[in-house]
Amino acid sequence: MSTYELDARMRILLAAKRLFARQGFDGTTVRALGVEADTNPALVSYYFQGKDKLFEALLDEFFPIELVRETIAAPMEPIAGLKVVIREIVKFQSEDPDLIRVIQNEIGNETCRRDFIREYLMPIWEKIRSLLAEGKRRGVFHYRSLDSAFLYLWGGITYRREFSFFDPVLSEPVPDSERLCEDMTAFVLAALRCPDMNEPSIAL
Repeated sequence: MSTYELDARMRILLAAKRLFARQGFDGTTVRALGVEADTNPALVSYYFQGKDKLFEALLDEFFPIELVRETIAAPMEPIAGLKVVIREIVKFQSEDPDLIRVIQNEIGNETCRRDFIREYLMPIWEKIRSLLAEGKRRGVFHYRSLDSAFLYLWGGITYRREFSFFDPVLSEPVPDSERLCEDMTAFVLAALRCPDMNEPSIAL
């Protein structure tokens, strides 16, 4: 594959990420993808055999699956493990908000592509649940229902942070990713009634 072809393929992927984030998968035409990517729309079919395969290629290209595998494979104490998971998710949200919006749009709209997305997210979900369960077994986390604890934690971490929408009731500057991570970690550990809020997290 030539340098030009690689460039065209990547331009289409980047265009798809932007457009799927802004107007959704169904609201994006192949023609619009060609215009956004500054390339012939026919190349969408040439490289990806259509929009569905393009969507799959989008996650294959930009979802940090290797980081996920490294994270879930590392042995972790419950508190330190949750800190690592929260940090990496918040960091990813800050670095690639368009991909986060694409994923959230598909999940929220209950599209047929949710099953494909679930394959990427399942290892993270299982890691979080195992950390929560082990933390409760050791007496460092306190909650009534594992399912509820998992859902509230996941929802809080991955909530789309559209700060401008809440401008009428917000009075502080928009926090950077480091501050978001610190605040979210403190909130989660407090909600789990963790007795040790100062346990250091481990480095990846």
